[in-house]
Amino acid sequence: MLKLTKIFHFEMAHAIHGYGGICKNLHGHSYELHVTVSSGTGSTSYLPEPGFLVDFKDIKKLVNEAVIKELDHHTMVSVGFISAFPEFSKLENMIIMEAEPSAENILLYIRQLLSSVWPGDIKLISMKLAETKDSYAEWVEPV
Repeated sequence: MLKLTKIFHFEMAHAIHGYGGICKNLHGHSYELHVTVSSGTGSTSYLPEPGFLVDFKDIKKLVNEAVIKELDHHTMVSVGFISAFPEFSKLENMIIMEAEPSAENILLYIRQLLSSVWPGDIKLISMKLAETKDSYAEWVEPV
């Protein structure tokens, strides 16, 4: 199977409400998002002109519009966090999730953002979201 991956970067803050560790406090990360696509076929034949499975610039445009623009320089918290700290709900850069914004849940949130705009001819097969250089969550499309 032929796969392509485009990597994106964005800055975002979050807090994990009800967590016992320091991540319960509002803090930020420099996130790295890997978006991997495939044709869904196992063909080993060369691709016809122009030779692209999909143009990297098309993936870039789609992800930048649906995800990066939505998340970059924003703060993501849960409904529970807002209930405990209602003054934060007035900030213009807040994203309020039903779930706690762990790396895993942020990745599922990104999947939801992309699912509404992703073209049917290209298969989104996996995504990886790194919070730090050595910690990431990964989503893989079930086979």
